[in-house]
Amino acid sequence: MAGEKRKGLQLLDFWVSPFGQRCRIALDEKALPYEYLEQDLGNKSELLIRSNPVHKKIPVLVHDGRPVCESLIIVQYIDEAFSSSSSLLPSDPYARAQARFWADYIDKKVYDCGTRLWKTKGEPQQQARKEMVEILKTLEGALGDKPYFGGDEFGFVDVAFVPFTAWFLTYERFGEISVEKECPKLAAWAKRCGERESVKKNLSPPEKVYEFIATLKKKFGIE
Repeated sequence: MAGEKRKGLQLLDFWVSPFGQRCRIALDEKALPYEYLEQDLGNKSELLIRSNPVHKKIPVLVHDGRPVCESLIIVQYIDEAFSSSSSLLPSDPYARAQARFWADYIDKKVYDCGTRLWKTKGEPQQQARKEMVEILKTLEGALGDKPYFGGDEFGFVDVAFVPFTAWFLTYERFGEISVEKECPKLAAWAKRCGERESVKKNLSPPEKVYEFIATLKKKFGIE
């Protein structure tokens, strides 16, 4: 029927987006079936604009016709709305607050600094390189000797950060940063996460991410 709200889950996304990949990983961790709707960001669909009229950005999770926007909010929504399976956020309020703190840190630091690594050159790029190493070392400190950020179980902070591991190769080639050399524990964590089916299935191959960024550099005339 025209205008009838669709039941189930749909994800409006773009293939290389680390923010969208967070949502895909969370959905798969919860073993939830969903419809993936790839978006053309150069020609935004009516559905995307209607679902996220404020920012007009992906990802958007549509649940029974009701949209949820912003990747970390989507991941938390998935965790709370489908609570019968294992939780991504810890049950302890303090541990939950810490997980949200580190996810917020990742949101505010990693993508912006990574963008400056490939978009700039000279002194600004060197500054971005220095900042990225500091960010990664800070995150490695938060990880410590634990298998995952929350302890023994893959959880919320891992979901928030792991999509960016597909960008490590791009950071290395454009910013001359070796994550394995600078942050060996973080590199080992990335490898560990990469063996999970939910991660393996949804992360973009690092070479594809690099090719995508190299194409963007040419498009914007960045040498």
